[in-house]
Amino acid sequence: MTFPPIREELRGIEPYGAPQLDVPVQLNVNENPYGPSPEAVADIAAAVAAAAATLNRYPDREFTALREGLAAYLNTSGGSDITPEMVWAANGSNEVMLQILQAFGGPGRTALSFAPTYSMYPEYARDAMTEWVVGHRAEDFSLDLDAARGLILEKQPSVVLLPSPNNPTGTALPPEAVSMLCEAAGDGIVVVDEAYGEFRRSGTPSALELLPKHRNLVVSRTMSKAFALAGARLGYLAADPAICDAIRVVRLPYHLSAVTQATASAALRHAPELLGNVAELRAERDRTVEWLREQGFVVADSDANFVLFGMFADRHAVWQGLLEHGVLIRETGPDGWLRVSIGTADEMTAFKDALTVVVKTEPMRDQT
Repeated sequence: MTFPPIREELRGIEPYGAPQLDVPVQLNVNENPYGPSPEAVADIAAAVAAAAATLNRYPDREFTALREGLAAYLNTSGGSDITPEMVWAANGSNEVMLQILQAFGGPGRTALSFAPTYSMYPEYARDAMTEWVVGHRAEDFSLDLDAARGLILEKQPSVVLLPSPNNPTGTALPPEAVSMLCEAAGDGIVVVDEAYGEFRRSGTPSALELLPKHRNLVVSRTMSKAFALAGARLGYLAADPAICDAIRVVRLPYHLSAVTQATASAALRHAPELLGNVAELRAERDRTVEWLREQGFVVADSDANFVLFGMFADRHAVWQGLLEHGVLIRETGPDGWLRVSIGTADEMTAFKDALTVVVKTEPMRDQT
């Protein structure tokens, strides 16, 4: 046996992670460029200080107050009649998804999504020893619903993962698509990952409204993006209470620290101001899409706080060229495409200026 005795399917694999580089303009991991308000910072600091006085004791294992706050927020953000018993939370959406796979996946079971999709999904499946099956999206990154339904009926997955808006394309799913796939999945769990849900365009509904219709539906969210709390690591979901109870079986004891609970609960008290920049980021996204198309790029429609654009003969050269101009974006998604997070107006100007220079020396891919 070779040391260390790591599982064979993990041997030689590099850990997941986007580049973390110290550059002036960082537009690669879909962060909110606007930090928490001074009022929220003060309330968070006070809440954490109060929690610090109790750190000799374990935190509330059921994070009761936080679940109440999350349920109340979701009922203002696309949901209705969501109760604390329908809410679960963990250390970022990553842990939420892993717990779902631990509870409903496993040996002999299958998880399924449609590419291009979030690159961590197959890793969750791998870590939970769940077979990974991937279908494919249409050329415009929408779902071919008949093909998607057919694949689900064929494979009968225990878990279907549907990011909406999709990462890395920004594509949102219509409610009828979610309903069709929930019905096709039977007793399988269908997770609509709304990590970027608050950025959806006007008229794009949340899958939260479908929870009363589909007992097997899970809708996940995060406080990392719209709430500007990426450093706090708090993801959560809404689902039938029976699903939350099942996840409770696999969670580690006291998995949410008292500090995390205090931070997230304080942030929820300031939801209106923390979300106050979402409208500006939506507008900046739409301006960016329009500008990129005017420059001759192919651009995916986006309901998120990022934009996928292309197509490049050598996307890495374009990525590197932008980096040399102090702008960091993401080399992800299908070959030939790049993804830029939406930053402040000044950051997006720097991105546009740098891209204009770089593409003069890097040919576009023939799209005929």
